[in-house]
Amino acid sequence: MSEPHLSFRVLTVNTHKGFTFFNRKFILHELREAVRSVAADVVFLQEVHGANEKLGAKVPNWPDTPQYEFMADSLWPQFAYGRNAVYPHGHHGNAVLSKFPILRYENRDVSISGPEKRALLHCVLDVPGWNSDVHVICVHLGLREPHRLKQLGLLCHLLNTEINDGEPVIVAGDFNDWRRRAHDILARDAGMREVFVQANGQSARTFPARYPVLQLDRIYVRNARVHSPVVLPRRPWSHLSDHAPLAAEISL
Repeated sequence: MSEPHLSFRVLTVNTHKGFTFFNRKFILHELREAVRSVAADVVFLQEVHGANEKLGAKVPNWPDTPQYEFMADSLWPQFAYGRNAVYPHGHHGNAVLSKFPILRYENRDVSISGPEKRALLHCVLDVPGWNSDVHVICVHLGLREPHRLKQLGLLCHLLNTEINDGEPVIVAGDFNDWRRRAHDILARDAGMREVFVQANGQSARTFPARYPVLQLDRIYVRNARVHSPVVLPRRPWSHLSDHAPLAAEISL
């Protein structure tokens, strides 16, 4: 018996820790409303604060809950967070917000060396009506290309050794991959397809958000189909993040 046809919307956005470009203004409340307006079922967040005592003490309207929980609000009853950078007054990292149950999650450290701390937040979802696990991985790769290449290798290892053949996978986030090396690596070594490359022949320009030039943010899939990938419009998004967010309809 064949499995039913299901579809849902995903969104990926680098939150810049709730501040505008150059940290001039705290806009997390506006950002939450914009994210809600997209009506995504699964949201991939990068650069989100789990805690920050210094900012909490001096920034007006700083939420009482972690930023990812504040963003989830009542729309996404399930969320997972992975600490990447930890410092004396707090920490930040990646998060996934989900309208579907999160069965389990793991934050895989892929830091290479030096001060940059990076991780892969791997969540296993129970999508109602679907007969197997659905995997989503939120990524934020390093700024140095040698580090990114090693991190892509670790991502491929995770995809090939810890996810069963045939199970749907969505990998999304900020790849910092300005030379677009990830496309060939993930296709060749893990069977992943980038959704904008499939639809338009090239990945989307997302950075800087006001006048996007670099193709840094991505959505890759395996064992899933994609419809209507879009770069969200400059208004209001260029005011809310230094990266243009991406959204797509995923079919299983």
